[in-house]
Amino acid sequence: MEETHLRQRRQTTKLGLIKITEALFPDDNLKTAYSIQDGVFCRLARSVLSVREVRQIEFRMKEWVNNNSPIKFLYKRDGYYHYKLENKLVRTIYPANTNTSMAEMFRIIPFSGGFIIDFSIGAIDGSPLVLPKKLAATYERTQSWLSNIGIELMPDLNSFIDAGRGNELIGIAEAMQEKEISDIADLILRAHHAIRVVLISGPSSSGKTTFAQRLSMQLRVNGLRPIPQSLDDYFVNREFTPRDSDGNYDFESLNALDLPLLQKHILQLINGETVQTPIFDFVTGSRLPQTNTMNLGYSDILVIEGLHALNPNLLPGIHRNFLFKVYISALFELNVDLVNRIPTTEVRLMRRMVRGFRFRGTKPEATLEQWDSVRKGEYENIFKYEEEADAMFNSSLLYELNAMRPFAEEVLNMIGTESIHVDTKERLLNLLSFCKPLDADKIPFNSIFREFIGGSIYF
Repeated sequence: MEETHLRQRRQTTKLGLIKITEALFPDDNLKTAYSIQDGVFCRLARSVLSVREVRQIEFRMKEWVNNNSPIKFLYKRDGYYHYKLENKLVRTIYPANTNTSMAEMFRIIPFSGGFIIDFSIGAIDGSPLVLPKKLAATYERTQSWLSNIGIELMPDLNSFIDAGRGNELIGIAEAMQEKEISDIADLILRAHHAIRVVLISGPSSSGKTTFAQRLSMQLRVNGLRPIPQSLDDYFVNREFTPRDSDGNYDFESLNALDLPLLQKHILQLINGETVQTPIFDFVTGSRLPQTNTMNLGYSDILVIEGLHALNPNLLPGIHRNFLFKVYISALFELNVDLVNRIPTTEVRLMRRMVRGFRFRGTKPEATLEQWDSVRKGEYENIFKYEEEADAMFNSSLLYELNAMRPFAEEVLNMIGTESIHVDTKERLLNLLSFCKPLDADKIPFNSIFREFIGGSIYF
């Protein structure tokens, strides 16, 4: 599947948005803040937009597209593609088309003092956009925090590093995450009379394993005893695993799990009974004859991390009050500049490439070849359930791409010039070029970032 930020039709629409917004509000600046479903939330840097003003932006945008206005590509320089739209110069980090007739269909929806430029099917058929309010609130919380410490764009962070304040950045970012994890543990404690199971899910390379460990530590601080349980142990034997349309085993299908047994065990545990949980052997593709004995005391709480943890069909017969669901993702926040944001998927892809090479011997080309399948699974099994979460956690770290740069460059430079993935290599290297390198030696050993570069106390 093609990543949305790589669609030239969408980047063409963005060029027009920059031009039209500047024309309507010459004393302000547009900021493309963050992706939200199949769109992008935008706002003005210094003022709030009214509904009437948002409608005016949409009208002028559609007028611009329908006029078949020319776009002139000038050159690529300093990491940017430079374009001229009549008398307006615009630069973007991803390429666009050179005619407005090739812009992607869109609609503009007022939202939270700004607007969402929406590219979903609703932009074509008029179906309503269901706004992910919890996800938007998580983004806003992070943006507010960045504003409080005076960092909005990557050049701001680079200035900290140039001033010798890199360790301060690391300390601030790690403290922020520890506070959020502690806050989630406190939410669980306050409802502990009801909550017996914590369910954690998120897309690939979100840091779910480290997060589960750190949340468990905070639960212990609160006097609870977290008991981990892997959904993987509830896989059906290989011969019963469903297959996809190509005839391959579909291990990401919900039906690859023994749902009746899982649901029975969770209900028994909640009711105070002792169960014998299975142990799955991935080598043989079947359960071992041995089992684990498990029960939950008053202070015990079951912690389950897995692909389907937020899916309401995982535990449909168990009252929702017994469950506490956490969605975790790397929702990176810093833009290269006001109108050029860093897509969260690029960050997660680099995390996965670095971890795969350093700890699993996976060549970067192999990671890139798997990525489309991984992304398809995320859309089918994770993103649609994110608003089911009781808490959301942003696992991105303020300093992340700066510390990631030398590790990612090493891996990306293994991709040869004849590789079919050379364009991806150049795209990611270009993105990293905006980030001043930061020495990773001072990153704490319990950091989520350590899950990808090594040195974690949890592995």
